Amino acid sequence: MKFVNPYILFALFAVIIPIIIHLFNFKRFKKIFFSNVQFLIAYKQETQKQSKLKHLLILIARILTLIFLVFAFAQPYIPQKDKKISTNGNLISIYIDNSFSMEALSVQGTLLDQAKNKAKEIVNAYNPSDLFQLITNNFEGKHQSFYSKEEFLLLLNEVNVSSYSRKVSAIIKRQKDAFGTVNSKNKISFLISDFQKSITDIDNLKNDTATNVYFLPLISQKNENVYIDSCWFQAPTFYKNSQLSLNVLVKNNSTKNLEKIPLKLFLNDKQRALAAIDLPANSEKVVTLNYKTTETGIHVGYVEVLDNPVVFDDRFYLSYNVSEQIRICCINEMAESSYLNALFAKDSAVFYSNISVNKLDYSKFKTFQFIILNELKTISSGLSQELKDFVENGGSVLVFPSSDADLASYKSFSLNMNTVFYEQKDTANTKVTLLNLDHELFANVFEKVPENMDLPIVSTHYKIQSGSFSTEEFIMKMQNEELFLVSQKIGKGKVYLCAVALTNDESNFPKHALFIPSIYNMALYSKPVFKLYYTIGRNEAVEINNIDLNRDQILKMVNSELKVEIIPEHKSVDFKMVLFPHDQIQKSENYFLWNGDNRILAIAFNYDRVESVMQFYSINDLQEKLEKAGLLNFKTLDINNKTTEKVINTLNKGLMLWKWCIVLALLFIFIEVLLLRFLKK
Repeated sequence: MKFVNPYILFALFAVIIPIIIHLFNFKRFKKIFFSNVQFLIAYKQETQKQSKLKHLLILIARILTLIFLVFAFAQPYIPQKDKKISTNGNLISIYIDNSFSMEALSVQGTLLDQAKNKAKEIVNAYNPSDLFQLITNNFEGKHQSFYSKEEFLLLLNEVNVSSYSRKVSAIIKRQKDAFGTVNSKNKISFLISDFQKSITDIDNLKNDTATNVYFLPLISQKNENVYIDSCWFQAPTFYKNSQLSLNVLVKNNSTKNLEKIPLKLFLNDKQRALAAIDLPANSEKVVTLNYKTTETGIHVGYVEVLDNPVVFDDRFYLSYNVSEQIRICCINEMAESSYLNALFAKDSAVFYSNISVNKLDYSKFKTFQFIILNELKTISSGLSQELKDFVENGGSVLVFPSSDADLASYKSFSLNMNTVFYEQKDTANTKVTLLNLDHELFANVFEKVPENMDLPIVSTHYKIQSGSFSTEEFIMKMQNEELFLVSQKIGKGKVYLCAVALTNDESNFPKHALFIPSIYNMALYSKPVFKLYYTIGRNEAVEINNIDLNRDQILKMVNSELKVEIIPEHKSVDFKMVLFPHDQIQKSENYFLWNGDNRILAIAFNYDRVESVMQFYSINDLQEKLEKAGLLNFKTLDINNKTTEKVINTLNKGLMLWKWCIVLALLFIFIEVLLLRFLKK
């Protein structure tokens, strides 16, 4: 047993006072004369014995009363593993998990409400002179400081559910940083959470003997959830009257088999697709929603599945632009290609422009998505550099070499691009024998691939060096295993190289049935693909087409329904403009980007799905992982259906005995009163 205030034990010398009073009887006796005392002798002997016993019992009661009163002020306790107690100067940091999963119900209401109540009980277990810090997933600036008990409780009332989710290691680091700003020997941190497995990264924690860390797990009544994890288009070619297929990944994180769950797609306030899905327990399924886009411009919408009680992940927002035309530029050395003209010139979905290599305006390259080099004899260094910038920023380039090409200039172009390059010319007759049916150019081209497919015949071609680049992907190969058509990703764009010139003398490819889907799909996939959505809390940069801003114009992101209007940080990088919303976007929705009074496009933001997986660590699992990781200063506390204040007092101060001392002191005072009242002399 130890004492919080051991110096008060010097007051035990006060025990001498009742002893002195009982040893020296200061009461003055009065003599009474009796004529005959023969009958009083026996009575006198009896009353003397009773008086001595009574005085002795009273003395013992008074001594014990004083002893236990002194002990009460000295505050005796039985320590927990020799922990020392400080009466003041404690620094206590309390983390409250206010992520979406804390909306789940417990016996005492939502987990967030229960966490706030537990935080109040923790604060009440400490002295008014101690300082407290509140941390939530928002990482607000005001939560970086320590406050008094009253100030902490005011901040606690402001805590609401947040879209942010933080790893446990990030919380511990933030608490440690705050502890470093204040001098104190006693640093204690509490983490109140449901401890989802997706955020509880115990392996990233490190021991810090200067701080005691306590995990306070909360338990929900129901850990089931059906949610939309992600979505993507099979072919991101958004043009008017095109058929679109949206893939939606739906997950069933429950132990129940679900049948006929409705999945709906809404675009521009209209329902465009519907599917009924069956989901076995703890499974996932990719559902394809097919529809036709009939309008150009901005398309905003969401995919929705109904599920309770966790609803934050039931709706998934997306946005994209449907273009009126694909902008294609064909750079010619001599004559225009009749085959390319026939393919693109009369297509209303395409803006096709033929330009002579001698009349190039490099500044207009950024207005095109697809550039074709048609039989250029030489590729100049200036054109090579401009095409490299064009491709790296999302454009696509297709090269048809000239029959008498300057291979040195072509090689310089390829090396500058870091792509495969042309070698010597091969005049041996051959044919295409292999198609890469997994390539995006052939997606949805064949309903069924013929066994003996008629493929292009080649009479002369350039050998293409291959095998040196990880991004190289063949489209067609010839009988001798040499490349006929190859693609390669460079930066955000693509480069296509064909082994033959676009003439009938070298191959029949321009007249072959594969020519149209191959080249046309190159054009379709040449449009820069911008993300369908962004995730809140990840600080992702938003890339859009470059915008010319005047000094008086301001870019704004607006959602009128939510009454949100923010001005994102932005900068122009080559052919793109990059926006940085930072932490200004808090709610999942579609936000319109305005340039002054002009609405440019829409940007979709969704909540992070890391909170959707309802898998949690139990108290025993947490303690086992902490012990296995060797984290000696980390402990778990079972506070469910218990008084947190009592648990914290016992944990930090040991078993406090001062209340028992007061009870015993009062008991002995009561015994003394009974002795004085009922015990006869």
